Amino acid sequence: MPAWLELVVRVVCVLAAFLTLPLLVGQAEHKVMAHMQGRLGPMYAGAFHGWAQLIADGVKFVQKEDVAPRGADRPVFRLAPAVALLPYLLVLLVIPLGPGDLVAQPLDVGLFFALAVVGVGVISLLMSAWASANKYSLLGGLRGAAQLLGYELPLVLAAASVAMAAGTLSLPGIVDAWEPWWLLWQAPAMVVFFVAGLAEIRRPPFDMPIADSELVVGYMTEYTGLRFAFFLLAEYVGIVVIAALTTVLFLGGWRGPFADEQLGWLWTLVKVFAVAFVVIWLRVTYPRLREDQLQRLCWLVLVPVALGQLVLTAAVRLAL
Repeated sequence: MPAWLELVVRVVCVLAAFLTLPLLVGQAEHKVMAHMQGRLGPMYAGAFHGWAQLIADGVKFVQKEDVAPRGADRPVFRLAPAVALLPYLLVLLVIPLGPGDLVAQPLDVGLFFALAVVGVGVISLLMSAWASANKYSLLGGLRGAAQLLGYELPLVLAAASVAMAAGTLSLPGIVDAWEPWWLLWQAPAMVVFFVAGLAEIRRPPFDMPIADSELVVGYMTEYTGLRFAFFLLAEYVGIVVIAALTTVLFLGGWRGPFADEQLGWLWTLVKVFAVAFVVIWLRVTYPRLREDQLQRLCWLVLVPVALGQLVLTAAVRLAL
């Protein structure tokens, strides 16, 4: 196959995953929350188990008018939702689905690239907050910036621990080096990475930048129609990305209980959706953290645990 055609096929596959997996996670969230909280509404659209609920939501967003505030910085205001989506699309390019060629763009520094690009999300948040010309949006944006800048540190430290254990920054290389006993050895780093990842994508209980009871919808207050839907889609893509990185770094990626790796892609997807289920479960279970609780958890709990895990990993590597 010519190199250009192979590149086109890989990009098309990533785009298909980018457009499909978040919708499946969104549909799963509708159903999981409906069952856990006894909600009847999401079970009606389309009759059987409310299968058309997500379609109904999409039609609703398409029909809504696209409104921009009179005092808004309109170019920045309109660009922010796209900036929220783009980093996650780029991250999906380097996440391996299985062994061999089942990755769109293998990079020797894939982990570094993924963490660097995920951090770009704070730009879209600040763009929407400032350009909206709304005090609620601005407060939400400032909260979000403080949250994202704080939780970047434990996220990177936890990822550095498993990279040090594997001896590589390549995501496929980390999966190849992974051993089952890492589930215990790297467990603290996995918990820190997962919690910090939730804070990075602003999922409950880390949704202070949105805080509907205080800030309407925070930095998304002035958005309507498809632009608001893009922010929601970015949240679901963020769930997929964080779940996929957790799977690749700490759960063995495509490695399953059997030696046959031909079904590796299936094991990856099963693990990704299992982690995504935990993300949804936490939304239903835990109340929103106050700002002081959120920052205290970051600086007094996650950062020390991540640093301790990093020291432990260095000691084990030297001993081996």
